[in-house]
Amino acid sequence: MNTGSNGDGEAAAATESPENEQSERELGSRAPDFVRSRRALHMSWQVGVFVVGLAVVGAGVAMLVLPGPGWLVIFGGMAIWATEFVWAQLVLRWTKRKVTEAAQRALDPKVRRRNMILTATGLVIVAVLVGIYLWKFGLELPWNIEE
Repeated sequence: MNTGSNGDGEAAAATESPENEQSERELGSRAPDFVRSRRALHMSWQVGVFVVGLAVVGAGVAMLVLPGPGWLVIFGGMAIWATEFVWAQLVLRWTKRKVTEAAQRALDPKVRRRNMILTATGLVIVAVLVGIYLWKFGLELPWNIEE
């Protein structure tokens, strides 16, 4: 596994195949050259990126319990962090790989057939329960029943 370090403190690129060079970018900071050339400026740049990413990830975590696209916002915050930090780039690569594998598994005919059978079974169970409710209580909803 490429940890992003080639021993000199520089970012290393994954170069296993020509396809990998195009699909996977070089690990490391994507800050402009003039920012990277000045240590204090680069450190403050990293702090700023970290704070903005943390705010976005925090908003995403809040959206997990509040209305909103929580996971999408969390991955957006990770993408912000990935512009500067190798660990976030590696996490995003791993996540992309797992999502791609899951999509491929979901397209497998056996899995699709199983999912369709489970969905149909669930719908039949819900239809039976709704039918039992309507048979027992009629079309009146529970909050409209007069005592």
